[in-house]
Amino acid sequence: MAAVGLVYVGAVLFVNGIMLLGHVTPRAVAPLNFFVGALQVLTPTYLIVLAAGDPAAIALAAGLYFFGFTYLWVGVNSVTGWPNDGLGWFSLTVTVAGIVFAIYSWTVVGDRAFTVLWLLWALLWLAFFVLMALRRDDLGPVVGVLAASYGVITTGGPGLLLLGGWWEDSGTLAAVLAVLGLLMVPLSFPLSRVLRASPAPPQPAGTAAADERNSHA
Repeated sequence: MAAVGLVYVGAVLFVNGIMLLGHVTPRAVAPLNFFVGALQVLTPTYLIVLAAGDPAAIALAAGLYFFGFTYLWVGVNSVTGWPNDGLGWFSLTVTVAGIVFAIYSWTVVGDRAFTVLWLLWALLWLAFFVLMALRRDDLGPVVGVLAASYGVITTGGPGLLLLGGWWEDSGTLAAVLAVLGLLMVPLSFPLSRVLRASPAPPQPAGTAAADERNSHA
């Protein structure tokens, strides 16, 4: 069930990245954020109930709540227009938690690939913190490329591999994920200039007024 959640997290990260690149509005992506956010709250709850008190299973499921709360918060802000500062500071707590879960995955679970995934997620949420809490709006398209690419590399791709039974933890897999994830950080800057939405062309003088008159005709 956690694999299903990863697939949909990949989808929402990709779409939110497209939103940050300016191709869709925040309100347009709100329904997907609400759906995935709710899924990522229900899924860990279900897994914790089935864990029967197993500390390792509970700890791994608990990390999914951070995804759920993030996307629900994005959905609420997209609909209401509330400022993103609070979500930005929450993203910093997710960054710290991601590092802790990475250490747990390495030392207790012994899962090298998910150790790397947690570190990459911590890096992405750190970018969200810089964008929203520090109000670096100029970095929106850069973070958009990073989010969209991580939606494929760190969540959607691994989720599909897990569903197909093709995922197997190894040092090689962990290294590939680390290289791809870290490579996207510097690449996000030039790619953002290519992939960001073009600004709307300026309207000739008087066009806006004419459109207004026509709309009331």
